[in-house]
Parts: sequence; structure tokens; C-alpha cells
Amino acid sequence: MRDFGYLAGLEEELMPRFIPGLKLSSLFYSEAVKPILDNNFPQSRYSAALIGWGSEVLGFDTSLSSDHHWGPRVLLFLREDDYPELSNKISAKLTEKLPYKFKGYSTNFSEPEPNGVRHPVTITSGPVNHMVNIYTVRGFVSARLGVDIEHDISIKSWLTFPQQRLLELTAGQVFHDGLGELNKLRRKLSYYPKDIWLYMLAAQWTRISQEEAFVGRTGELGDELGSRIVAARTGLQLRPDSGALSWRRAGLDRCCGAAPRARQLD
Repeated sequence: MRDFGYLAGLEEELMPRFIPGLKLSSLFYSEAVKPILDNNFPQSRYSAALIGWGSEVLGFDTSLSSDHHWGPRVLLFLREDDYPELSNKISAKLTEKLPYKFKGYSTNFSEPEPNGVRHPVTITSGPVNHMVNIYTVRGFVSARLGVDIEHDISIKSWLTFPQQRLLELTAGQVFHDGLGELNKLRRKLSYYPKDIWLYMLAAQWTRISQEEAFVGRTGELGDELGSRIVAARTGLQLRPDSGALSWRRAGLDRCCGAAPRARQLD
């Protein structure tokens, strides 16, 4: 009888075992990125994390996520004074020293498409076009929220922040906070100030009050589908992780049922 055991190894090489992106990036930082930084930039202070965009940041990624903007990646944050001198040097050294694959996944990616999305591209020689993005904390927050974290956040800003962006900055994981800035920032953005929260809560209940009657009204008119849609929409607003109660639900409409799993990542 023929032994086809070798096919398992071939399958693993062609389609590596799925590792949740947050765990993959944590391992990528500790086993691949950190040693390069320690050996080549031993005096540099930095923070490393996986926050911002990406379903893996929220714990909702699957093997289907791996075809675009997913894989071994890390966000590095430098001090404001160090960024102009070190950002390009660090990126170039990672390009030179990173392995071509990590845990079976390519560390090399395509150039960004017009929408910024990059795709994994397997190579066996030459420089690695990696996805270790380098920022300052101040610049990153400015790009994501449009505010300068060196100043107090205004009431207007709190009321106009997209909840998805707040979620991006407070989800994910900080692998190393040598700057002492990232964890402090995440605590600051973890919840609304009390007066803002009370206003948001009142606004949400006002919105519900304007629509709740239409569950019965649409039913009276024989529109059972419309009645169910309104009831479902109202029910979403009443969830303990919705709207003003928490921005943990922001942007998660495609995977509402998985929200409890996301909360376990906190």
C-alpha cells in the first residue's frame, strides 16, 4: 500500500496551518523583528504593537483573511526625535535581514494598491518588502483620529470620533511599550469621559424611542418583514456592547455573533 504521508507536508507548505493573525504577529515580533532590532539598534527605544486596521486586530480573522493585507506584520513606534533619523534605517535593515517566510507565511508583500491594500508575494531571494510599518505615536493618532494627543481632547472631538477608529486603537495587542506611550494612550481612549457618555446614552435612548413604536405599526399594516427589520435594528441598539455603552460593536455588523469572542481578547 502506498504511503501518501508526504502529501501532508506538501499541503502544509502550500497552505500553512492557520494561526490567528494577532498571535502570528506577536510571534513575528518576538522571534524575527525584535532580534534584528536588538542586534542592530540596541540603544533605540521603541514600542511595538498590532493595532489599527485589520480583522485580526479584533480577533475575527480566518484563513480567508490571508489573501490580502494579512500576515506577519507589526507596527513600530519611535520617539519623535528619533523618527527622522531611524525610521528608514530600521526599515532597510528589516528588508535585508527578515526571513522570506515566517511560520509558513510570506513576509514579503506587494506594493500598495490605490486603496492601500497589499498582498503576500512569495519570494526566495532579494530584499523583503515587509509590512513592519514605522510611526510615531503622535503621528499615528493624528492620522487615525485627526487630533494632537499632546493636547486635551475636546468635547467636539469626542463626539465626532468614528467609533470604529476608537475600537482600532484600543483593540489588538501591545507587544512592547518601551516608549511608555501606547498603553497610556489606550487607557485614555478606552471609554468616553462621563459627561460625554451620558450625552451619548441619552441620544441613543432618544433614537430608540423614535423607532420602537414602528415594530407594531408595521405589523398592523401586514408588513411582517418590515416589523422584523425594525425589531432587529432596535435590538442591536439595546445590546450591552452597542453604541454609547461600548464601541466594541463598532464596525462589527458582519460578525455580531462573534462579538463575545472579541471581548475575550481584552
